[in-house]
Amino acid sequence: MAEQIVDQVVEAVKDAVEAAVEKNATSEETITNEKVPSTPEGIAVAYGSLVIMAMLPIVFGSIRSVKLHKAKKVSGEKADTMTKKDAMFFPIIASVALFGLYTFFKVFSKNHINLLLTGYFFFLGVIALAHLLSPIVNSLMPAAVPKIPFHIHFTKGEGKNKEDLINYKFSTHDIVCLVLSTAIGVWYLLKKHWIANNMFGLAFAVNGVEMLHLNNIVTGCILLSGLFFYDIFWVFGTNVMVTVAKSFEAPIKLVFPQDLITNGLSASNFAMLGLGDIVIPGIFIALLLRFDHSTKRKSRIYFYSTLTAYFLGLMATIFVMHVFKHAQPALLYLVPACMGTPLLVALVRGELKTLFAYEDHPEEKPEKKETKESSSSNKKKESKKAK
Repeated sequence: MAEQIVDQVVEAVKDAVEAAVEKNATSEETITNEKVPSTPEGIAVAYGSLVIMAMLPIVFGSIRSVKLHKAKKVSGEKADTMTKKDAMFFPIIASVALFGLYTFFKVFSKNHINLLLTGYFFFLGVIALAHLLSPIVNSLMPAAVPKIPFHIHFTKGEGKNKEDLINYKFSTHDIVCLVLSTAIGVWYLLKKHWIANNMFGLAFAVNGVEMLHLNNIVTGCILLSGLFFYDIFWVFGTNVMVTVAKSFEAPIKLVFPQDLITNGLSASNFAMLGLGDIVIPGIFIALLLRFDHSTKRKSRIYFYSTLTAYFLGLMATIFVMHVFKHAQPALLYLVPACMGTPLLVALVRGELKTLFAYEDHPEEKPEKKETKESSSSNKKKESKKAK
């Protein structure tokens, strides 16, 4: 019995590999257009809305990342930043995860997998949306509702062995945010409505741009370059990306109906944009905004120029897709636009060295530790000789 199950799994994986290498000319990865809507206005509204929804998380996430960066510097807390090694391995890890999901969808029931993923992303979405709503609720909450602080603190051990297990601070306003987010989450669970999906998707995107920190330009260039080839391979070389995107029922993409004008909110012919095509360029653009702030000048030339380049790259993706009627990996256009623009601006302004020298959080150089160790060993040797 066990051997039969193993044989079935092996055969399913083989079938998945064989299917993966077959190009699917009709499928689309990043922005899809399976059915041609009845009116060109529907296309314009759908893709125009997707472009706007893509720009908003980058703008607001970048601004919030500057505030978070400053707050951590004041508190002395170390930010979790992506290293060069992390950036190099990220496309490989993403490829393994992508093909793993593809194989799971081939081997196991799609409904069961999506049930688990829906529950997982429900909790993540509620937390992300509550975090996003927090400043809005704080500003809109009437004075009649007091902001009472709470602090949950669980520790393990005593004295020097004392460890924090849970150390979480929140207020009554945060509870209101959590209730609102949970209501939207229940709506998503029950209806899987595209508006609820987009609310979770936007929350993920804003939080991703805000909290995922690239430490310097070199790390950003390594990450973007790796994902440039990753996106091209999985879209043009196989049908894996498209199959997973269509099978994966989770708010990891923004969608907008192309038949909204004719069918209203019950429309079903969706165009879509993956969150990766927002967050990955977004964290690089957020780094450029932090660099602009570090120069102490009023203009935000690197941020605005690269944001404009992102917009043009996204428009180019949509244009080429409609001209050739074929899937287009968005990073094929977004990476050269977002990576080339700040380098060109820095070259024109004579700031290439300044740009590449910038670091959010300067890394500790191990050389100092080595020199200390060597000096201490030399002192020991000298003391032994003296004896």
